[in-house]
Amino acid sequence: MIIDGNTLDPTLQLMLSGLRLADIDGLAVDGDVAASRAQMRNNLVKFPGPQIHVGVNNLTLPGPAGPIAARHYRPLGGEATDVLVFFHGGGWVLGDLDTTDTLCRLTCRDAGIQVLSIGYRLAPEHPAPAAVEDAYAAFKWACEHAGELGATPGRVAVGGDSAGGNLAAVVSQLARDDGGPAPVLQWLIYPRTDFTAQTRSLSLFAQGFLLTKHDIDWFNALYLGGTGIDPADPRVSPLLADSLSGLAPALIAVAGFDPLRDEGQNYAAALQAAGTAVDLRTMGSLTHGFANLFQLGGGSLTATSDLISALRAHLSRA
Repeated sequence: MIIDGNTLDPTLQLMLSGLRLADIDGLAVDGDVAASRAQMRNNLVKFPGPQIHVGVNNLTLPGPAGPIAARHYRPLGGEATDVLVFFHGGGWVLGDLDTTDTLCRLTCRDAGIQVLSIGYRLAPEHPAPAAVEDAYAAFKWACEHAGELGATPGRVAVGGDSAGGNLAAVVSQLARDDGGPAPVLQWLIYPRTDFTAQTRSLSLFAQGFLLTKHDIDWFNALYLGGTGIDPADPRVSPLLADSLSGLAPALIAVAGFDPLRDEGQNYAAALQAAGTAVDLRTMGSLTHGFANLFQLGGGSLTATSDLISALRAHLSRA
């Protein structure tokens, strides 16, 4: 399959064919939050794959509305390293510490860094800006307690995939605006950056490629519904912030068959125009979610490995 000059990875093409045979198109299951969460867990937590051995322990961090669940990953060597505060994807509605566990393990082991995965509050039970508040509180906690984690003080990065990439971008802006500690890097994997966007990729890949436009609209409604928050508010649309200067360097990945592709590219371009250092990686043959599908092998594994290698390289220079 070739669209917009990109050829879909054969492994993902086979996976998508299997999903179509099972009558599955997208992440939302009949508008049912519980069923959608269960489907994501079943698809990711039960994924067969190799064991990735790193040190892991669960903890809770103080948050603005109560404790925040977190999971701390450490390389087996035990030496002090940088720490990546990581926010999982799932449209601010789905996902948890378990659905992103294998990706965090792989990142910890192969980048040689510590990872602090954050179980922020989800919509619709906790609509915006709850996830943002938890994400920023977790980042500030990591900055204050890096030494207690065994990490290197002052060496805290932020990252995330999809909705988590959105949160990492917003946290980077909040840190700048507050004048507090700033992340040394923002690692944004196919991030959502503009809730007002009507992009070409959103039309091209509206259905049939794992994340659908229906999913996006559903997530938007649950995340913002009843909050009074404008979709152009930079707390949800970091691309629309008044200024994009003075931010942490960004390593951004987009996928060729992703409705969010253009948003990621537009954010990269806007950051560069504002003088922020950007390394944009375009994974043309892949779909949204590829970093959580690396255990399928093929292009997803290659791209995820390359992204983690790039993360390690950027942190070594930061």
